[in-house]
Amino acid sequence: MRPEGSSHLDRKLAYVVFRLSLGVNLLIHGADRFLGPGVDTFSTKTASEFTGTPLPAVLVHAFLIVVPFAEFILGVLMTLGLFTRWALTLGGLLITALIFGTALRNDWPTVGIQMIYAITYYLLLLNRADNAFSLDALIHA
Repeated sequence: MRPEGSSHLDRKLAYVVFRLSLGVNLLIHGADRFLGPGVDTFSTKTASEFTGTPLPAVLVHAFLIVVPFAEFILGVLMTLGLFTRWALTLGGLLITALIFGTALRNDWPTVGIQMIYAITYYLLLLNRADNAFSLDALIHA
């Protein structure tokens, strides 16, 4: 039999692990793009994948320049649990934009992977009341 209140603690622990997983994923994803080949190399290479879509090349390139910085900043915020509601909301909107572009390319396997991220954002936002181990919780305590 479980001690009283352990399921409440388990929910909070599960939330922090899930939030940290997404935060670290985004943080490293973003950092790798400017520490690895560089943002310009990433954006130029990736922009070439959109040549057959109706999206203007200049818009695609501008968006792809911003993506690594957005991923890095959102990853830091999620990892720390700071401004969690807004970081998750903006992250969800970012993945929506990525899904839009990927769908225009008819890259359905990648859209499927991106939908897993969309579900992750949904679940984290839906269960944000369990965000006890975070800077948000410390600030609002």
